[in-house]
Amino acid sequence: MNVSVSQSNLAHALSIVSHAVASKSTLAILVNILITTEDGQLRLSATNLELGINYWIPAQINEEGAVTVPAKLLIDLVNTLPNDTVQLKLDTRTQTLSVRCLQIVTDIKGIGAEEFPPMPVFAPSEAIVFDMPELRKMIQQVAFAASTDDARPVLQGVFLNVSGNEMTMVATDGFRIAVKSILLKESFDQPVSAIIPARTLMELVRITSDSDKQVQVTLSTGKMQVIFHLDSVELASQIISGTYVDYKAIVPKSFQTTTVVSTASLLKACTQAMIIARDSKNLTRLNIQESENGMGKIQITAQSEETGFYENFIEANVDGPDIQIAFNVRFLREVLEVIDSPNVSIQTNTSMSPGLIIPLDDDKDYRYVIMPMHFG
Repeated sequence: MNVSVSQSNLAHALSIVSHAVASKSTLAILVNILITTEDGQLRLSATNLELGINYWIPAQINEEGAVTVPAKLLIDLVNTLPNDTVQLKLDTRTQTLSVRCLQIVTDIKGIGAEEFPPMPVFAPSEAIVFDMPELRKMIQQVAFAASTDDARPVLQGVFLNVSGNEMTMVATDGFRIAVKSILLKESFDQPVSAIIPARTLMELVRITSDSDKQVQVTLSTGKMQVIFHLDSVELASQIISGTYVDYKAIVPKSFQTTTVVSTASLLKACTQAMIIARDSKNLTRLNIQESENGMGKIQITAQSEETGFYENFIEANVDGPDIQIAFNVRFLREVLEVIDSPNVSIQTNTSMSPGLIIPLDDDKDYRYVIMPMHFG
């Protein structure tokens, strides 16, 4: 291998693929990054056997080749190099990669590329195509509600279902459920469903944060893997085996009280309440009161023996009987942060029944169920 690349391009590529490098592994190869020439470009790859990332950057290829080198060592080095051309030259006899930039020369001992785990191969003919901004927003509104508890692996994933021309994503940790549906440009004869790790989808959002292009997705339940492919980056992940919860049975069908409130006002109050509530398991009370002509207010209170007391009143349109209900304020704040609509509807029945939050105006196909907390 003998290639020349831009230091800035190489540093950016390394920052992307580094998130798939194994943090701890008995296999030394998994803490390495694979560098290989491919179709006139330089491809960098990393995998922890659950998540894999490929990233392509422009390069001047003087001699083809491939090698793996320790990820942290290479990243630390490249980040300190001048913003100039970097030459990568491999001694195949010793598997040593020479990294040269201006007068700086560093030799890094590597491991043969043949020992690197094979990366999944993307098949364009089997791909479903999405607009990345739409898919990114969908993930942001759902994935945060997935569980982080290793004891229930199925709930650590996002349930993805494509049926006809509708795609739905669902995530739950047992205390809340986020559901988002969108209409696709084309219809599919055969329904497709899978449970994709939430961290995979959040990683996709991170590495495509500025992309407004289309993403191609292939889902293979036989191989238990999903691949997301864009122009210069590809993310592959294992999918989670198991049966997802029957979320439709949990979503309430009717409500006694509907409260419409400003999203920004409620978000600000939740952020303030959390300062006190975080020392009392985030328990925050909402006292919803109806006044004349449908006007009303929400009294928001949080109390902690360690820190003190918080109270705030927010104007709201209330239709139905008054209700006092307690929620985990972090769960409230997190959903309000991903809603773009100026106003949200909070639908409730009793202090012991789940509530439903729906954005008004925009995102009508988004639903967020939140379980109440017990309070004395």
